[in-house]
Amino acid sequence: MECAGKGSRTPCGGAATRRCPSCRAVAYCSLSHQISHRSVHKRECERLKQQMKRADVLNDFPFTFTQQSTEIQETRCSFLIRHGSHCIGMWIYECKCGSSAIGFDSSRLIDGWDLPSQLCPCKGPSSPIPKLLTSWKDYYEWRSIPLNSPAALILHWPLTIYWAIQLATLESLLPEISNELQIHYLGPEKELLQLAVFGELLALFPGVKVHIDLVGPAIPLHRDGEKIHLNTYGQCNQMDCQCKYSIDSHNKGITKYHSCAITLRLHAGYYHDRYRELVKDSSPHIIIAPNAGIAAYTSWLPTLDLLKEIKVPAVFSDYCEEASHLAASCMSSVTGNALKIQIQINPFRQPLRIEESALFLPCYSNCFLFGL
Repeated sequence: MECAGKGSRTPCGGAATRRCPSCRAVAYCSLSHQISHRSVHKRECERLKQQMKRADVLNDFPFTFTQQSTEIQETRCSFLIRHGSHCIGMWIYECKCGSSAIGFDSSRLIDGWDLPSQLCPCKGPSSPIPKLLTSWKDYYEWRSIPLNSPAALILHWPLTIYWAIQLATLESLLPEISNELQIHYLGPEKELLQLAVFGELLALFPGVKVHIDLVGPAIPLHRDGEKIHLNTYGQCNQMDCQCKYSIDSHNKGITKYHSCAITLRLHAGYYHDRYRELVKDSSPHIIIAPNAGIAAYTSWLPTLDLLKEIKVPAVFSDYCEEASHLAASCMSSVTGNALKIQIQINPFRQPLRIEESALFLPCYSNCFLFGL
């Protein structure tokens, strides 16, 4: 945790352990830095205090590992080690030591869960999808996954897409999905090493051909234009599971056929630079930007100008409520429009707390959703 008064005239004198007694959301390294930051903090203190009151709701997950995954003291590494998924397969980018060992430049797709079959959705659902899934508990019950499975740590990517589309539909920003869905997905990073998890969209949108254009500066130039077709789910680690026989063993779940239901295409660069090229063949039904950090990056400004022009529904997520409010303010000032999807908790946020946060606010990947 960084000192909230970092950058004052004097350097920080130690760890930031002195928390604001009112909001409890920020901390300081010393009394002098707390005093020097008082004029800045007083404008945000009450707002942060109200956000801290919602911590119990944000930390409320149905999983048996909830207490460990929401505690600041529990590191991501130790959590993954206890679940046998540290630095392997699609889990490799979920902690610092894994992310430092591999880059996004590899075009080799990781197509396995590295979990037993009973802990992951490696096969199709045993029953039709309910009309609306509204929680992790709903989803786990439908997919017959026990609540001790850590699969949600990666499944939050396709489930956030699912929920963003439900919200846009409920707000009449998007018509009912029929047989095709075009998505522009902005700013992917660790998803590039977890692309097989998007195969779960086969279950979430049965009978729908889903095409996702992933656009962002983290995509290496040599992968620009790369197309991936998914016709099955990520595989478990059991050799005798039927998921190994439901597809051509040569293709291992990632095929190059053009008839697949889920198609992913990678585009290097910023969305505002690539948009005209992307829409030559077809326009998106919806734009989704996970963990966008709109207020933190000036590169969003020309993209927001573009969104104002094209009037395509766009749903964003961020790690915490404060970041979402800052993003909403920035979006409103650039576009001149109010949010059409108000800031709200994503029921399918990742159930593992973000370690490096500038605030004591509970922070989770894809924690809050909001949209234009």
